[in-house]
Amino acid sequence: MTAIILIVVAVVVIAYFISTQRSLVSLDELCKNALSQIEVQLNSRWDAVLALAKTAAQYAKHESETLIEVIQQRRGEKADTPEAVNEQTSALGQVMGRLIAIGEAYPDLKAAGLYQEAMQGMKQYEENVRMSRMVYNDTATKMNRMVRQWPSSIVASMLHFAEKEYLKVDNEEKKSYPNLDEAFKKN
Repeated sequence: MTAIILIVVAVVVIAYFISTQRSLVSLDELCKNALSQIEVQLNSRWDAVLALAKTAAQYAKHESETLIEVIQQRRGEKADTPEAVNEQTSALGQVMGRLIAIGEAYPDLKAAGLYQEAMQGMKQYEENVRMSRMVYNDTATKMNRMVRQWPSSIVASMLHFAEKEYLKVDNEEKKSYPNLDEAFKKN
C-alpha cells in the first residue's frame, strides 16, 4: 500500500513539474515573441519617420539629410531586450522632435498631403508600439508570477527561469516627447 501511495505521489509531482515547465517555456516564448513584435513595430515606425524626413527634404535639405542619415543608421537595430526597446523609443522621440521643428520652420510642409499622410501613419505606428508594449508587460507579469509563486518557483529556479524586466517609460523622458497633435494642428 505504501508503495502505491509513493508511486501516486511521484506521478503527481512529475506531472506538476512537467506541466509547470511547459507553462514557463510557453510564457518565456510569449515574452520573446512580444519583444519581437515591438521590434517589428519600431522598425515600421522608423520607416514612417524616414518617409516623413524624405518629404521634409523638399523643404529643408540640410536638416532632412542629417535626419535621414540618423534614421538609416537606427533602422533595423535589434530591440530584443527592454533596454534596447527603451533606447529605440528615446531615439525616435529625438528624431520626431527634430522633424516637428522642421515642420514649424516650413509651414507649407505641414500643409502637404504626403506629410499629413505620413503623420497619420506615425500615429498608427505609435498605437501599435503602445499595444505591443502592453502585451509584453502583461506576458512578463504572468511569467514573473510563475517564477516567484510557490510551488512553481521551485521548478523555475531548478530550470533557471528568471523574472522578466518590464518595459518602462522614464517620466523625465516622457516630458520631452514631442506632442504630435499639438505640433500639427496649426495647418
